[in-house]
Amino acid sequence: MNRYDSSGLRRAAAAGIQAPSMYNSQPWAFRLRDGAVEVLADPHRQLRLAGNGGWAARLALGAATLNARLALASAGTPAEVTLLPDSAEPEVIARLTPARNRPPTYTEQDLYAAIGRRHSNRQPFWPDPVPADVRVRLIEAARAEGAWLDLLVGMTALTGFSEIAHSADRVLRRDTRYQGELITWTDTDSRTEGIPVAASATVTEPQDLIPQRGFGGRRRAPGRDYEAEPLIGVLGTAGDRRLDHVMAGQALQRVLLTATGAGLAGSMISQPIEVPAARDQLRRSLGRSGMPQMAFRIGYGRPGHPSPRRALADVLAG
Repeated sequence: MNRYDSSGLRRAAAAGIQAPSMYNSQPWAFRLRDGAVEVLADPHRQLRLAGNGGWAARLALGAATLNARLALASAGTPAEVTLLPDSAEPEVIARLTPARNRPPTYTEQDLYAAIGRRHSNRQPFWPDPVPADVRVRLIEAARAEGAWLDLLVGMTALTGFSEIAHSADRVLRRDTRYQGELITWTDTDSRTEGIPVAASATVTEPQDLIPQRGFGGRRRAPGRDYEAEPLIGVLGTAGDRRLDHVMAGQALQRVLLTATGAGLAGSMISQPIEVPAARDQLRRSLGRSGMPQMAFRIGYGRPGHPSPRRALADVLAG
């Protein structure tokens, strides 16, 4: 029977910590138990107000799980993955048990190679359109992880999304406790967590179609407006249970890595998901029976700035 050892744990965790998380809160830990690698929720790194009862953390943990899967597969030691394996241990989000050794597929190699290059780019993108074949690959990436992805096409769809996103953003801006939590994760250049100024968006201006979280309060340079017709993706799942959130995180990361491999950048737009009324309005506007789990903007742009990560030793649990 195959078993992972400490080198497999470290390989999986080193990839896992590169996953995206809301406010770069990094709510994960990794451990080796009975020859399996486990992805754990770190209860001390949960967002109390912005996380929608753990939704944001579960998305991040799903993304970390996908990265860990790719790291193990790329080494020829793929895993069989069980999500939420034990109701008595809700902190265990995923258990990666060794499967039969085999060479990695080309897709696994490409996705794994993109992990270190993927990071949120909150700056304006160029107006170059994303080719149709790449859009198809993004949709297929979501489907491969049990999720769906709608790419909004045309100004009617974009304007409708813009109204929902701005409405949700106004609700969140009026919540002083919510804004206080956001500030604690902002301008963290001297730390290993949160959003540094270099990686933050500029503040939203009246002409912007999509609201931005201006973490650092920076104004943009003249002539650097955001794209007039951005490509917006809305990713969702059939349900809205804890399992759906983890599945959505895996799908989101697979989409983002596929985009990175195609030379694209992306940034999350979570406001319409965080406000229940806006989320339901978004679902109805898409004509979907499932639930949206994340929206994001994607396109071609200048290289961005990665957010910091905690040291590997800090995320390994005993």
